[in-house]
Amino acid sequence: MPLEQLEAVLRESRARHAVAGDWDEDEFVANGEALQLVTHPDAPVATDADYGDTWTAWLDARIELNKRQGGVS
Repeated sequence: MPLEQLEAVLRESRARHAVAGDWDEDEFVANGEALQLVTHPDAPVATDADYGDTWTAWLDARIELNKRQGGVS
């Protein structure tokens, strides 16, 4: 997912939860840290290339499992 798209998803999630008032402290902190990582130009953000085929295979398997369990991809 492009960083710009990830940033938009994180900001939308933060806004939605803020309106609903259903944040717990851990979610709020995690969301803030994720936003800092994707918006900071020097943040140490890993890519698929950093993990090689193992990461891609693991991620593909998790997506398939989620689909079989009725989740979204």
